[in-house]
Amino acid sequence: MEVSVLNIKGEDTGRKVVLNDSVFGIEPNDHVIYLDVKRYLAAQRQGTAKAKERSEMSGSTRKLGRQKGGGGARRGDINSPVLVGGARVFGPKPRNYSIKLNKKVKSLARRSALSYKAAENAVVVVEDFTFEAPKTKQFIEVLTNLRVADKKVLMLLPEANENIYLSARNLQKARVMAAANLHTYGVLNANVIVVAESALAQIDNVLAK
Repeated sequence: MEVSVLNIKGEDTGRKVVLNDSVFGIEPNDHVIYLDVKRYLAAQRQGTAKAKERSEMSGSTRKLGRQKGGGGARRGDINSPVLVGGARVFGPKPRNYSIKLNKKVKSLARRSALSYKAAENAVVVVEDFTFEAPKTKQFIEVLTNLRVADKKVLMLLPEANENIYLSARNLQKARVMAAANLHTYGVLNANVIVVAESALAQIDNVLAK
């Protein structure tokens, strides 16, 4: 699949690049996409929720009433889960929510997501650029020139660029990352993928068979 290379003014440079079919042109696998998105979202959870159980509560252990004949549920001390203000039964405990996936599964998921975007003509290739200083206004101008300012944009760079990252940080609909850090959720969550020309080689190195 051939895509025209644009400059940051939105003008066609007259050059074209060929998107690797093994990355941007495969038959997408929806199940592995689901698994990788599930893995990513699970990894975002802190896992610090905690509720006190009966043995962790402070309070007297005196038996409050007779075992039978009270007309209600039996209960022991003041910490009983039956009572208001008592402990919680099987409450949450700190835990790790991360899910393990094999490298080949994650790679297939990312290639499937990119193939969906390529099929939708939602991949824009722009020639390499940089900013001398962080300028959000300048970054918005680039997006406007590329006609993607009103969409959720994921911009992939060949390597981390602090000035471009800081320029996009305050924009709710824009996200910038290095191509090596590409993940399935980021691709699917964006309406358009803007790829720096030299970042295509990075993507091929990471994902191509």
